[in-house]
Amino acid sequence: MVFRRKLLVALPIGLVMTALAIAGLEWANRAFPPPLEQAQALSTEVLDKDGQLLRAFATKEGRWRLRTTVDDVDPRFIEMLIAYEDQRFREHRGVDPLALGRAALQFVTNGRIISGASTLSMQVARLIEPRERRTWTAKLLQMARAIQIERRLSKNEILDLYLTHAPYGGNLEGVRAASLAWFGKEPRRLSIAEAALLVALPQLPEKRRPDRNLAAAEAARDRVLARAAVAKVIGEGEAERAAIAAMPTRRLQLPAHAAHLAEAALRKDPKAVRHQTTLHRDVQRGLEAAAREGAARLGPRVSVAMVMADVRTGEIVGEVGSADYFDASRSGWIDMTRITRSPGSTLKPFIYGLAFEEGLVAQETIIEDRPADFFGYRPRNFDMSYQGDVSVRQALQLSLNVPAIRLLDAVGPARLMVRFRRADVRPRLPPNEAPGLAIGLGGVGITLRELVQLYAGLANRGWPMRLGDGIEGKAGLIDGEPLLSPVATWQVADILSAVLPPAGSRQRGIAYKTGTSYGYRDAWSVGFDGRHVLGVWVGRPDNGAVPGLTGYGAAAPILFEAFTKAGIAITPLPDAPGDAVRLSQADLPISQRRFSMTASGLLSASIRETAPQIVFPPEGARVELGVKSGSAMMPLTLKLQGGRAPFRWLANGRPLPEVTRRRVSQWLPDGGGYSTLTVIDALGRAASVRVFVE
Repeated sequence: MVFRRKLLVALPIGLVMTALAIAGLEWANRAFPPPLEQAQALSTEVLDKDGQLLRAFATKEGRWRLRTTVDDVDPRFIEMLIAYEDQRFREHRGVDPLALGRAALQFVTNGRIISGASTLSMQVARLIEPRERRTWTAKLLQMARAIQIERRLSKNEILDLYLTHAPYGGNLEGVRAASLAWFGKEPRRLSIAEAALLVALPQLPEKRRPDRNLAAAEAARDRVLARAAVAKVIGEGEAERAAIAAMPTRRLQLPAHAAHLAEAALRKDPKAVRHQTTLHRDVQRGLEAAAREGAARLGPRVSVAMVMADVRTGEIVGEVGSADYFDASRSGWIDMTRITRSPGSTLKPFIYGLAFEEGLVAQETIIEDRPADFFGYRPRNFDMSYQGDVSVRQALQLSLNVPAIRLLDAVGPARLMVRFRRADVRPRLPPNEAPGLAIGLGGVGITLRELVQLYAGLANRGWPMRLGDGIEGKAGLIDGEPLLSPVATWQVADILSAVLPPAGSRQRGIAYKTGTSYGYRDAWSVGFDGRHVLGVWVGRPDNGAVPGLTGYGAAAPILFEAFTKAGIAITPLPDAPGDAVRLSQADLPISQRRFSMTASGLLSASIRETAPQIVFPPEGARVELGVKSGSAMMPLTLKLQGGRAPFRWLANGRPLPEVTRRRVSQWLPDGGGYSTLTVIDALGRAASVRVFVE
């Protein structure tokens, strides 16, 4: 009697459900469309330049639900899913009458549910419109919704919804979130064992969680493998090998790279579900590892920030705002790439570059490193000692303070600040103060991003490059005049590339400079090769002093380690421009063999004499030269006043062939564009003008 009652109940229900499925419920399809828009409540993703996940944010209800398409998943997973869940998925229209009949017959003959009849389309209907109780009415609605969904979406689009919303236990939804949480990787390439586990979990996501019920998860996986082997999706041998594969036993954290930039991306466009950045994930992971390990070595409360940029495009390829975003003891939430700090000696290369450009010195020019008084400003070297006579090359490599200030006094602090503005960088001065000599030793405020932007121009043959914000455009070459001439830029890079790496670091083929701010508050190191520039800041976010903190001892080792961990191939530095020369001290013009400016800016032997002055061409002139014969340009006449003969002329830092005692000379340009003309008299005094040859 019991069997007959079950049969009388089950058969009509099965027939009614099948009839409803076949009918298609056209009227309901129009009057009550499926709530597909509810399926769009997705986790926000921040992606790298190649579309790889950097960081994800949970939905408002705290779920990890990452958008997933068929193209995002290993094809074998799709085959195993269909073979296990819905073998006729590609043929039916939302409801499978054969599966319904089989389920009804099994229920009648066994007195309990042996297998379900839910298609993948019906499961999608349940996922986007969940109901607390499983009743016959709910099942009928699922069938109707499945048919509606099939009429609106393609089979792959239906699979996309399943792959995005299938439950995987806890707050995990969708195959991508599950693959990242259980295997630590995207589901594009899964092993057979991994794919089988991901197929099995959504049926009973809480009871089969491998971190809580390992035996149940393993048994469910093996059933999927057996079914896949029967369906010939995989071979028997493959199923047997996969069945002995290790199971994951703990849930991993989803990627959380570039935390500060990710937060900035959300603030910039709160409504977007996906945010594209210019970062490279592997580079970003390497920089974060170097920052984290470097901060751990340096002790508590110390943080590390980094910016790496492509000098050819201006795009930021890696950015670390702090050693650990979640470390409150290091104020990890503060993005130190954007905080203004004292740059220490990191601006010195630009002083030397300007001096090279103006022809005041060459690499082997002798310059004094002795105590000096510049109208009350008395710079001292970091170690409080002095080297005496050194070459300009040695002075920059050793980062000696007095020689740098001597050169800055000669070229002028205001002119240096003008050059910074050419790179769209405006260092902050104390209120109501004009640029002074102290800026050469860090007496200005600058951010790490700005410092890297300056060095990007140095690495880009002197042409200033605007860095992007890491999220979208606005990166690229800055129109206008160069930061420094190509020759001067090469001279600086040539010197910095020969600086010895810090102890324990191997030579990487980069040019780099370090800096330490007053009071051991900030340690800096900036390095570049022919393609990338990387800046490192080390210090306390609260601006507290760190005894013994130096650029060479703290920031430089992290710089070299970061270049290694970033995984980028080192690009050789650019070759010397055709008109660049590196002369020995003996081969230099007499006026360049020794830089003898005093602190007052005058030569000791020429206080009563007038310094040379170029009267033609004037500063900023645009000169149109005619053609003499064939295609050769006419020479440009050069005129000067004052100074003591003989005179040495330089064009773009390169000496002209002859030293002359005349005040009228000629120069034959080798092409059009901006050029810097410099004249140096017998006492080493110089004057320069910049002209444009048309």
